[in-house]
Amino acid sequence: MGSACPKGRRTLRRRGAGAPRRFCFMGLSEDHHGYFRIFAATMGRIFEKRKHTMFARFDRMAKQFTRIGKEIAIAVKQGGPMPENNPKLRTVIQNAKAVNMPKDRVDAAIKRASSKGDSADYEEVRFEGYAPYGVAVLVETATDNNTRTVANVRMHFNKGGGAMGKTGSLDFIFTRKGVLKIEKAKLGGRDLDEFEFELIDFGLDEVAIDEDMVYVYCDFTSFGQMQKGLEDMGVEVNTAELQYIPNTWVDLTEEQAKEVLDLVDRLEGDDDVQNVYHNLR
Repeated sequence: MGSACPKGRRTLRRRGAGAPRRFCFMGLSEDHHGYFRIFAATMGRIFEKRKHTMFARFDRMAKQFTRIGKEIAIAVKQGGPMPENNPKLRTVIQNAKAVNMPKDRVDAAIKRASSKGDSADYEEVRFEGYAPYGVAVLVETATDNNTRTVANVRMHFNKGGGAMGKTGSLDFIFTRKGVLKIEKAKLGGRDLDEFEFELIDFGLDEVAIDEDMVYVYCDFTSFGQMQKGLEDMGVEVNTAELQYIPNTWVDLTEEQAKEVLDLVDRLEGDDDVQNVYHNLR
């Protein structure tokens, strides 16, 4: 193994502890060469798949950070930069923690929004329309150029086989609710039935429970009251958001649903879009 490999031959260097050694492919049968070709190709595909997954995760994270950055800017402009005096800003900071947004980025966003030199003036604009097969789609945006956003959202609907509608056309399909997400472990051993009973005084609509999480729903007018009630009870909330919840649902085949979700993905990829809601089950 100590002999040098002839020029032009492929070699494989061993990494790790001990002196590095080169393994020469000379003398290997064609079967062995085939094995190494397959091995290299397989490893290449695995790397590409992992790279794609990693970049997709980074894209989602970047999108979340951008969305929260805009929410911080809007909250600061409306209620000032001090979280203790600005309930909306407190909520955004809480949601930033839930998506692991670094504290220094949150602080920088608050400082930027409160500085006199900040030229960004975001406006919250809602768009409504239909995806293929009659699926209702509601789009929330935060934009500093409404003309651009209107054109882009209309383009996404058209290219995705849908159509934009008039503001208010989906009011009968969606209801705006406060949605507060709490880890079961953070309830401090409370009985869930008693916990639900306690929340009625704060405007509770319903409680949904899965394996690890508790979801508290309330009317959007009771959102602040519910947050304050949970805070007074010593319950730590993971996220607190106002969302549009469907009153009716549409069932489609897998192939049809893919067309709808392609449109949703197209809308969610737009820089001005904050949230997309639909009633596809």
